[in-house]
Amino acid sequence: MKNNSIQEQQKIGKFISELRELKGLTQGEFAKALKTSQSAVARMEKGQQNFSTEMLSKISSVLNREIITLADQSVNFRIQGGHKLSGKVTTNTSKNAAVALLCASLLNSGKTTLKNVPRIEEVHRLVEVLTSIGVAIKWVGPDLELNPPKKLDLSRLDAEAAVKTRSVLMLLGPLIHLFKRFSLPLAGGCKLGARTVRPHLFALENLGVKINTTHDHYEVSVEKLSAAEIPLYEMGDTVTENALMAASKIPGKTVIKFASSNYMVQDLCHFLSALGVKIEGIGTSTLTVYGKPDINHPTSYYLSEDPIESMLFLSLAATTDSSITIERCPIYFLEVELLKLEKMGFKYKILKKYKGLNGHVNLADIKTYPSRLLALEEKIHPLPYPGLNIDNLPFFVPIAAKATGTTLIHDWVYENRAIYYMELTKLRANIILADPHRVFVEGPSEFKPAEIICPPALRPAAIILIAMLAAKGTSVLRNVYSINRGYEDLVNRLKKLGAKIENLHSF
Repeated sequence: MKNNSIQEQQKIGKFISELRELKGLTQGEFAKALKTSQSAVARMEKGQQNFSTEMLSKISSVLNREIITLADQSVNFRIQGGHKLSGKVTTNTSKNAAVALLCASLLNSGKTTLKNVPRIEEVHRLVEVLTSIGVAIKWVGPDLELNPPKKLDLSRLDAEAAVKTRSVLMLLGPLIHLFKRFSLPLAGGCKLGARTVRPHLFALENLGVKINTTHDHYEVSVEKLSAAEIPLYEMGDTVTENALMAASKIPGKTVIKFASSNYMVQDLCHFLSALGVKIEGIGTSTLTVYGKPDINHPTSYYLSEDPIESMLFLSLAATTDSSITIERCPIYFLEVELLKLEKMGFKYKILKKYKGLNGHVNLADIKTYPSRLLALEEKIHPLPYPGLNIDNLPFFVPIAAKATGTTLIHDWVYENRAIYYMELTKLRANIILADPHRVFVEGPSEFKPAEIICPPALRPAAIILIAMLAAKGTSVLRNVYSINRGYEDLVNRLKKLGAKIENLHSF
């Protein structure tokens, strides 16, 4: 038992050391943040010191990771890679649309039923937040029924759940119609650099909202709400959604310029339309909203499928050189990605096209084939829709690692994400970091197995999993909370394609 205890301490210490390095802290800086000595930190990381619950809690706070969860009940993946995959997989509905529509349900004083909601961590956290403030929420199979109370109680808001998701930021738009003054915890979620909230503040200011940001809260005060013409500070998805929700109940005409027309924004527009809000310009960069002050409309809405999930399976097929069929792909949001892949030599066939259950999204079933991949001469970079999706860009990294030649991946949106791509070098990918936004990927690489801790960002974590599935031998991916935030039942779905993968709990 004593030896087991020492081994546990050593493993915890190793995790802490790797997470500290991932965050870019020296031992001295880490010690200062913990208010302890550098020698104490060194002992911890070597497993030579017992960990109290209080110290683990402090470490969790400094590293912004749940070390106690890591120590007690973390979920890890063990992967026997190097196997070709086959069979069919169905694209699930969109995480990003689900969280937006959960927030938007607060605009409706009637019952809202969201159909085919993904059961993922991000959704669970937001459900916890909404339940804590009084919304009656019930799962009915794959659907969520939401009934708001006559008055929400923000004093009971579950702050612990709120800080785990950036989606809490989208409560600003609905809540300004219910409270003259309120506060929300600062948004959490993926750690992807300086993700400023200023665009949200600037957009809502135009409508009569004042927001002060403290070290841990948004303090919101509402003066007189009035329709306006809003040029967005950046063409962001969540800022567009916040502006839409804010404008939806303000009488008059609000014009949102430089709006995102991404898939989740379009889903929100169609949902608001179902509530009776008139919106012009859906799918364009200028949205005109005619507000409806009173919304009491029992509404049922089918979520659209997730193009980012379809892209995960496309990347998996290309990286493992497999023939699989990916059903229910939102084809209009994958056209640029498929064109880039086609020019890299990726072989696929669209089997059929059809409308989704909500009558708006256009779907397709795609069959992939083993392909000989070649690097593109041009850089691969994202753009707002209809360009290559920002969240789909990471999936080109493992593909580029298998392609012959050098690929420049330019991730201009997020400061940290290109740095996370370097994790693939632990699997023997040949990647050179040019700067915080650009990597050169030299291929073809033969991935080798390794043990890696998930980075605190969903898509970079997912591409490590893809590379591990391509690497011959046994790999372990530690603390996969980042992946479970965005993908439902992924292990079993991969198993159905023939992947050798299993969940490992604790150490």
